Amino acid sequence: MDLSLDATQLDRYSRHIIMDEVGPEGQKRLLDGRALVLGAGGLGAPVVQYLAAAGVGTLGIVDDDVVERSNLQRQVIHGESDIGEPKVESAARYVDRLNPDIDVETHETRLDETNARELIGEYDVVVDCADNFRTRYVVNDAARIEGVPVAHGAIYKFEGQATTLVPDGPCYRCLFPEPPEPGTVPDCAATGVLGVLPGTVGCIQATEAVKLLLDAGEPLTGRLLFYDAMEMSFETVSYQRNPDCPVCGDDGIETITGIDYAGGCRVDAD
Repeated sequence: MDLSLDATQLDRYSRHIIMDEVGPEGQKRLLDGRALVLGAGGLGAPVVQYLAAAGVGTLGIVDDDVVERSNLQRQVIHGESDIGEPKVESAARYVDRLNPDIDVETHETRLDETNARELIGEYDVVVDCADNFRTRYVVNDAARIEGVPVAHGAIYKFEGQATTLVPDGPCYRCLFPEPPEPGTVPDCAATGVLGVLPGTVGCIQATEAVKLLLDAGEPLTGRLLFYDAMEMSFETVSYQRNPDCPVCGDDGIETITGIDYAGGCRVDAD
C-alpha cells in the first residue's frame, strides 16, 4: 500500500495521523475507501459531512428527491439556494467545498431490487439512511449477498436507533423478521422530528462506517442501540443470528430476484 500523503493531506488529517489507532496507514485506508450513503436527507446529511471530513476517498450518494424548504430544519448539507435541486447534486457541491480530496459518485435514483446488488457491490461499506422499510430490507438482503457491511440507522420524533450488519453476523431480518403493517408507522411528514435528532444518529452511523473501513474497534454487530433525546439516554439490546433466517441462516438466499418487496418483503421458503 502506498502510504504517501502530500503536505496538504498531512495537515488536513493530522489529528488522525497522530493517533496510534489510525496513523498514516489508517488514513490511507480511508482515502482508498468507498462508502455508499443511501439517502441525502436527515441521517444522510451528517454521514456525508463526517465521512467527507474524515477523508473517505469515494462517497456514493443515492437519492431521487429534491431539496425542499421543510428539509432545511435538519438536512444540514443543504441550504436555501439549493431548494428545487436534486439532493445528490446539492450534497456533491457541499462535499466539494468541504474536502476536494473526495470523489463523489451521484446516483439520482431510488435504490430497489432492480439495482441494489449492482450499486452495493461497488462499495466497501453501506450507510443505510433510508426512511422506509422496503428499502431497508432490500439493502439488507442485497448487502448480505454481496458481502458488504451496513451501518444502519433510523429515527422517529425524539428517538433513534442504530446497528451494524456485517457479513458473518446477524442481519436486519434476524432483528425484524417482517416489516410492520403499512400505515402503522407514520413518517416524519406526519409526526414531525426533532431537528438535531438525525445529527446524533447519523454521527453514530458515520462512526461505525469509519471503524469498518479502518477495521478498528467493536462495531454494533448484534447490538441495537436506542437513543432517547428527551431523556438523553442510551440503551443497547443484544440480538443473535437466527439459523432459520431466510437471508443469513443456514439456507440463506443467493438472489433477491423474485422477492416481493412491495408486498411485505417476505422471503418465501423453497
